[in-house]
Amino acid sequence: MSALDHLVYAVPDLLKGVADLVERTGVAPVPGGAHPGGTANYLLGLGEGAYLEVIGPDPDAGGERPRAFGLETLTAPALAAWAVRTGDLDQAVRRARAAGYDPGPAEPLSRRRPDGTLLEWRLTRREDPAAVRPVPFLIDWGTTAHPADSGLPELSLVSFTATHPDPGALRRDLATVGATALTVARGDTVALRAVLATPRGEVVLE
Repeated sequence: MSALDHLVYAVPDLLKGVADLVERTGVAPVPGGAHPGGTANYLLGLGEGAYLEVIGPDPDAGGERPRAFGLETLTAPALAAWAVRTGDLDQAVRRARAAGYDPGPAEPLSRRRPDGTLLEWRLTRREDPAAVRPVPFLIDWGTTAHPADSGLPELSLVSFTATHPDPGALRRDLATVGATALTVARGDTVALRAVLATPRGEVVLE
């Protein structure tokens, strides 16, 4: 079974999205840094080696809106995706493909933290126009220190669930990447939902 690495909370305006999250939770995410391609993020720990990534267009980049996680057309914050951690990304990709699901090619990515430290990792990218991606992408941090180990302010993840018109099909895809712990229920739309315990009570991201 693959371990939860992080949840991706996409916001159309990064600073406004962070301010809204602070208002709702009472806890301030810390700046994570900027990615090549025009995005930047803020981070909150979720315990057990996982974290919440608040990602949006880099306020300092300008130019066209980035495409990552639907940001090109996003008009409201959304829990858009999630990642599971693996120690051998290439093997995990081969295993998923052999089981009938293609998570996409493994590609390198990086971001530079505000203190100048460069973080580098590899992840899978699957071309998918859907606004919400219920099957996680795979990530391998290699020798880079994991973001959750950097003393992030923390919230508790009470629950993380998904809805899907065909729960059985989603569960089969989840099994190919070892993400069988996600609770899936039938729903008219594809959606992810996380419940967080915060100093201001439970907060739902979806």
